[in-house]
Amino acid sequence: MKTMKHLRQLVLATACAAGLLSAAPPALAQTNDQFIAIPSYRVGPYGTNGQSYYGGYVDYLNYVNLKEGGVNGVKLSWEECETEYNNAKGVECYERMKNKNTVTHGTAINPMATGISYALIDKTAEDKVPLVMIGYGRTDAVDGSVFPYAFPLVTTYQMQVSAIVKYLAGKNNGSLAGKKIVFLYHDSAYGKEPIVALQAESSIGKFKLVEIPVAHPGNEQGAQWLRIRQENPDYVIFWGWGVMNQTALKAAQKVGYPRDKIVGSWWAGSEEDTIPAGEAAKGYLSATWNVAGKDVPVIADIDKVVYGAGKGNMQDKNKLGSILYNRGVSAAIATVEAVRTAQDKYGKGKVMSGEQVRWGFENLNITDARLKALGATGLLPEIKTSCDNHEGSGKVKIQQWDGSKWVLVSDWIEGNKNLIHPLFKASAAKYAKEKGITPACMK
Repeated sequence: MKTMKHLRQLVLATACAAGLLSAAPPALAQTNDQFIAIPSYRVGPYGTNGQSYYGGYVDYLNYVNLKEGGVNGVKLSWEECETEYNNAKGVECYERMKNKNTVTHGTAINPMATGISYALIDKTAEDKVPLVMIGYGRTDAVDGSVFPYAFPLVTTYQMQVSAIVKYLAGKNNGSLAGKKIVFLYHDSAYGKEPIVALQAESSIGKFKLVEIPVAHPGNEQGAQWLRIRQENPDYVIFWGWGVMNQTALKAAQKVGYPRDKIVGSWWAGSEEDTIPAGEAAKGYLSATWNVAGKDVPVIADIDKVVYGAGKGNMQDKNKLGSILYNRGVSAAIATVEAVRTAQDKYGKGKVMSGEQVRWGFENLNITDARLKALGATGLLPEIKTSCDNHEGSGKVKIQQWDGSKWVLVSDWIEGNKNLIHPLFKASAAKYAKEKGITPACMK
């Protein structure tokens, strides 16, 4: 009897698992689909963030299929591979998925992890697969003559931190001279990326910069905040991720540091960061390149079209309209628009190769008029790319947590491009010399 009971349980479990698999979006990998490989993370120390971001990303791909029948009739397909925000697993996922479709080789790879993007930057160039780093990644890849297949789109970490400095200067009659700013950062490639730009800003702005790292995953910050209390800075610029963010806000409250003097990066400015911190988050500021809310027409339409058809990706539908969900949608919009741009040149209704989609990314022109047509006005800034500028925007807004929601407190702010972009050029030139690359724009 016990054996039969176990057998029935096994059959039931197998049936349930099959039901779950059948409910998931199909990962088609046929030559007549525009296949998109998604090395995602929905578990691990940053899984909560990944769930919202990739939920929005996948929902938009599904939305394009349901609403438009694909891109000019070409259906989008995709497959996820769990990386757990781990570099080695990210590379393994890329190698596993890049040949799922012999035509597209993945169309574009968006790992949403700076460390993974560093590990893939040479591989993707060799394989002719666009590496899309929307709001993260190796930022000197702005120079497309050296990094033709890498796209740190929308806004880079350096331009973001420069915009934050400009915002803070604006709060002080246009100057931060004589002020002290602590840069509290995740001790990883992500956290270190903006340091060179912040040092340059400190030099010309004549403010004192104090750099304080926090070890991964960031749930231990007692010593760092005791030092911040001792330093007594005018502001803290905060480059956190995952559990590090709520931990920082609670620690700031504990040592009595005002949260309205802390400005986080866009990866430290989501509901996943503030809601768990409770009252400690009230007044906290962060940069963002996308707005929150379900009142954005495309977000409301995704709810109607995708979730109305029972094909939504999010288990917690209440997260529709959250910062990270909307960011995932905006990242998918940029990807789909690159495919659409490529089709405009190479043939509407045709499956685009990785090389053709690369051209699409390098020639994006997402205007306000196009954003309006997509129902995405205000969701993200205009994006116009070229060989010289794989970033395409460089603008952010500043938002503030009022205790229950994010409220915008600025319009679009562009970082100091004349200061920052030469830093990209110099870094890219050094990389080209090390790798024996002759910088040249691809046709």
